Amino acid sequence: MPGVLVDPNESFELAIKRFRKQVEAAQILKECRKREYYEKPGVARRRKEAQARKRLMKRLKRIRLREMREL
Repeated sequence: MPGVLVDPNESFELAIKRFRKQVEAAQILKECRKREYYEKPGVARRRKEAQARKRLMKRLKRIRLREMREL
């Protein structure tokens, strides 16, 4: 869990900025959005499969473009 120790002569804005960076690094907001509503296991599986297909197609497209440039 992110936490920031504030020095007596440190500005509040700077401390908030450091805290926000830690929250982003820990991906807390991403996890909160994910847990905002319940997702059935089957729906989650289909979403993950679709993401995997999309990544694969993207990778294949890059490989084909690279091969075409070599010719």
